[in-house]
Amino acid sequence: MMKKIQPAERFMGRLTHGADLLDEITALCREKNIRLGRLEAIGAVQRARLAYYDQKTREYQFFTLDQPLEIAKLSGNISIKDGQPMVHAHVTLADGAGNAYGGHLAQGTVIFACELIVERYEGTVFERTYDEETGLPLWATDK
Repeated sequence: MMKKIQPAERFMGRLTHGADLLDEITALCREKNIRLGRLEAIGAVQRARLAYYDQKTREYQFFTLDQPLEIAKLSGNISIKDGQPMVHAHVTLADGAGNAYGGHLAQGTVIFACELIVERYEGTVFERTYDEETGLPLWATDK
């Protein structure tokens, strides 16, 4: 399933120190009415909460990294779930020794400093629906 989309706008900026990273990005998407897009960010977090999707149990396994970490790479997309913008992002974080940690960005990740770029697209909006095969809310293939 591939659909044609067109770049519409880009937003760049700094996110709020001490705020929740996922909540802050989601709020921006709602404020700017971004219903289809992609994002990337760099910076640092005070602590992180990530998840790994266990394919056998079909459940997210959450884990917390309670330490300062650099955002080596954050990338994701914006689509619609239950009528609202949904941010789906993965992040790679690094500690002072260069060890890397990664996973699905979850609520509970606290911003130290973060520079974000969001691209909004025009075209058919991608809506997330439950996928029986994976147990995940994936982009619907029939629209």
